[in-house]
Amino acid sequence: MAGSVMGLGQSAAEPLSAPSFGGPLRPNFDPMSTDAGMFGRLHITGQLTGIGNAQMNGIPGVDPRTTDPLVDIGNAQIQVQTTGAPLTFFVQGGVYSLPSLGSAYTRATDVTDQLYGPVPVAYGKLELSPNFSVQAGLLPTLIGAESTFTFQNMNIARGLLWNQEPAISRGVQVNYGNGPLNASVSVNDGFYSGDYNWVSGLLSYAATPSSTITLVAAGNFAESGKTGAATPLAQNNSSIFNVIYTYADGPLTLQPYLQYTTVRSDRDIGIDRSAETFGGALLARYAINENFSIAGRAEYIASSGGDCGVATDCAPTNLLYGPKSRAWSLTVTPTYQRGIFFARTELSYTRIDRVAEGYGFGSNFDKRDQVRGMFETGVLF
Repeated sequence: MAGSVMGLGQSAAEPLSAPSFGGPLRPNFDPMSTDAGMFGRLHITGQLTGIGNAQMNGIPGVDPRTTDPLVDIGNAQIQVQTTGAPLTFFVQGGVYSLPSLGSAYTRATDVTDQLYGPVPVAYGKLELSPNFSVQAGLLPTLIGAESTFTFQNMNIARGLLWNQEPAISRGVQVNYGNGPLNASVSVNDGFYSGDYNWVSGLLSYAATPSSTITLVAAGNFAESGKTGAATPLAQNNSSIFNVIYTYADGPLTLQPYLQYTTVRSDRDIGIDRSAETFGGALLARYAINENFSIAGRAEYIASSGGDCGVATDCAPTNLLYGPKSRAWSLTVTPTYQRGIFFARTELSYTRIDRVAEGYGFGSNFDKRDQVRGMFETGVLF
């Protein structure tokens, strides 16, 4: 009955669209929920996970001890959201680790403090019609094939291409959906700069029930001199383009994608040389049975430009491992999930084929290879 209040524990009337899950992990299909009257239904979901990390040639980070084997918080997060009304909201809060290949591991408490804070995602959404909606707040990026948090992705650690992409931006987004066609446009602050000088656009088309192609374009329309842990100067003044193909049929999911980024020189804000990256990746997952699956990722990325040559009044523009560097990686992630409990392991190898002096792996930044083993386990409630 409309307006009545039901106890927590009742099954959601519809699957929740946020946070997104790219597999192999599955969300709790029976989350805590209650009738919120004119505001639709109120749902409470969350993740409580731990991570183990061991690596060869680790890069010293904020805490140099993170190059040693360690156990850390993966996610201690909760999401509160409403559905089924014209005006809804989504709020995600807690502590999180954001491991990515080829970069220093940072503990969850430091990541949360330095990047997006204890409430990384929060927005309101207004359904203007069955096809149009507008949302505003702290928004997940439209860019790339991998999402921000570990539980959302095929692999525990994000890849080399993800390192070039914004993760969360503050802004306003307009969405349109009609059958197989979906489109979104956002005006936002790019790499969390606080300057609303980025436009991001996404267009996807489901050509068949199992195949979808997605085009993404984003970039800044005005320069920003802001810089910080979540706001690398060069990437925050870049343009980025993706072509993503997704094939999902039965137990098999394949997702190849291409990515191109470009940064223009702007000496007024400290970018002395223009630079570019071009990369490609293949994400794959196969479900062996209801409980076991295996995922993998192969990727390659190369940078060009950014070199000062013989100029002495110039700072090089580094997008990867120094100007004109290139790297590749391989990752495999077996996963077990039963109900809300899961456990998965991961082995990855990252190789720098061309590296500038002082930009490599290891405590002396002079190594070309990095091997990383990870473990993640917990509950998705």
